[in-house]
Amino acid sequence: MRKTNSTNSLNEQVLAAHCGVTFAMTLLTGRWKINVLWMLKNGVNRYGQLKNKIAGISEKMLTERLRELEAEGLVIRKDLQTIPPHVEYELSEAGRLLAPILDQLSDWGDEVRFLVPAQSTN
Repeated sequence: MRKTNSTNSLNEQVLAAHCGVTFAMTLLTGRWKINVLWMLKNGVNRYGQLKNKIAGISEKMLTERLRELEAEGLVIRKDLQTIPPHVEYELSEAGRLLAPILDQLSDWGDEVRFLVPAQSTN
């Protein structure tokens, strides 16, 4: 958990208030967020479907990321008030606007993946 009153955090807030790219990257920063959005861009998904589609994500991380994305206004959580519980997740209007950008980012990543130095695992 990051400190919200650190100099780094305050600088990021100032930049995000004045720069669309910084604002966008702040929303999308966090392991698994892009993966969750990528899966939701193809339609409504239940928690279990997302868990099965995103290889390697833990239940804890999926729950945290879905809550963050909902709080940030990129994902809508629909509780259908049934027994057993049935909850669906889908992209909000802001999330749907991001979908074509995710497609372009994926294409770019595929194109430059072998042109840039290998990333360190440190």
